[in-house]
Amino acid sequence: MLGLLCRAAPAVVALSLVFAPALAGQPHPTSYRTMAVDGVKIFYREAGDPNAPAVLLLHGLPSSSHMFRDLVPLLSDRYHVVAPDFPGFGFSDAPDRARFEYSFENLSKVVSRFTELVGLNRYAMYVFDYGAPIGFRMALVHPERITAIISQNGNAYEEGLSSNFDRMKKAWAEPTEANRAALRASLTPAANQRRYFGGVPEVDRSRIAPESFTLDDALLLRPGNDEIQLDLLVNYGSNFELYPAFQEYLRTHRPPLLAIWGKNDASFLPAGALAFRRDVKDAEVRLLDTGHFALETHSREIAEAMRGFLAKHLRRKSFSP
Repeated sequence: MLGLLCRAAPAVVALSLVFAPALAGQPHPTSYRTMAVDGVKIFYREAGDPNAPAVLLLHGLPSSSHMFRDLVPLLSDRYHVVAPDFPGFGFSDAPDRARFEYSFENLSKVVSRFTELVGLNRYAMYVFDYGAPIGFRMALVHPERITAIISQNGNAYEEGLSSNFDRMKKAWAEPTEANRAALRASLTPAANQRRYFGGVPEVDRSRIAPESFTLDDALLLRPGNDEIQLDLLVNYGSNFELYPAFQEYLRTHRPPLLAIWGKNDASFLPAGALAFRRDVKDAEVRLLDTGHFALETHSREIAEAMRGFLAKHLRRKSFSP
């Protein structure tokens, strides 16, 4: 019997290698931390060896670093992964509007300062929704810090915008109280569920965790948070004006770029993903059959694509790639 087992062992090992999952590394535990950035408490998730290449995850509206809860473990065996909550979002402080300006320029400055304090000298950026204009603004100021960009429904082109942005454009051009109030419908639980479920095939809808949109809704209901979010929705027009600068950055610095988008997103259209190839000729583009919050249904597929992409462009300080 022992001889039979010994003879069978090589075959068992071979089969285990054949059927081993693509993401076979041992994940590092995720830590939940806070850091004071110019008097604002920033909450962040962190995992992985600090000596490994860094990956900064930037969330969108109305979410937080919670959206990366499945992605972080799938990257942490190989990368140092950091995911902050922006001021006014998630578990970070929401300073009073009288003493803190809720604009994309100011959020980008806070996040940039956060990266310095947490020790990220160079990093790849995962930019999603609001995280895209924040991340691209950071890249304009410090292009030398950006090692690669992963855009997941993170737009930088006019053709990537659906008609959903018409009200924001109007509120930016004509900042009246009526135009500001018209944006309030974007902050309701019904609007949030449309973001999560819109464009998701029926077979995948059961994969969307209810705590995702429930947490978003609960945090939006904090006293005064609706006005914070309206400030940012009105200010979103400032990002449109910077699209040419974002595109010039891409043409000039040509960072390695992976655009992996939910192709059924009602806000950011697939044309926005394809447009990256205009400025970064070898940009990789993948369109997934899902909606805006693609990580809810395709976290494993996105992680696999990221690992393959980053392995080609990043190298560890003290580990083999």
